[in-house]
Amino acid sequence: MRVLILATLLLATACSNLTGYEPRSYVVRAGDTLYSIAWRYGVDADDLARWNNLADPGRIAVGQRLVLAPSGAVRQPAPPASRRPVNRSAPAFSWPVTGAVVARFGERGALRTGIGIAGSLGQDVRAAATGRVIYAGSGGVDYGQLVVIEHNETWLTAYGHNRTLSVAQGDSVGVGQKIAEMGLGPDRAPQLYFEIRRDGDPLDPLTFLSSSN
Repeated sequence: MRVLILATLLLATACSNLTGYEPRSYVVRAGDTLYSIAWRYGVDADDLARWNNLADPGRIAVGQRLVLAPSGAVRQPAPPASRRPVNRSAPAFSWPVTGAVVARFGERGALRTGIGIAGSLGQDVRAAATGRVIYAGSGGVDYGQLVVIEHNETWLTAYGHNRTLSVAQGDSVGVGQKIAEMGLGPDRAPQLYFEIRRDGDPLDPLTFLSSSN
């Protein structure tokens, strides 16, 4: 269920990967999981396993090539406006940690759909708004230990580069509740990677957060 929810929320990301008639592929790297690859490319993990004939989705090997779409996949047109779900208003998001923003939305790098916030190793990471944890686990080499929180049908937040997690999938969390401890991000420096998504589209978190934390 959680992967289906995430696949729906990440539809826009998926469309960018399903161009033309030939499915794109991905070569598994150290630290990858099937779920982290599905999250990165906006596809459903169960579909990813089926497209690649994986009898055990938990067993993928470094160097293994995975196709990211079924054969013949094409970009689907957006549904008519009258059929689109009504977006809910954004929650009042709080800063998940206190620290300087060291990586901004859209900058070059492996992760461009969120921001990086510096801090100290083991620093508490807190939920930016009330919601329900829909994923808590390894997000692969790019995200590290990852927490994803669904706030309503429209909005979610994601928290990466954690050292340890304090919540599990299915937990309800309140704004400001500890969900993880900060780990090491790029360059082995303590950092939290933070995303805000609306209907699957990543948005600049700084437009939703106060000017200082």
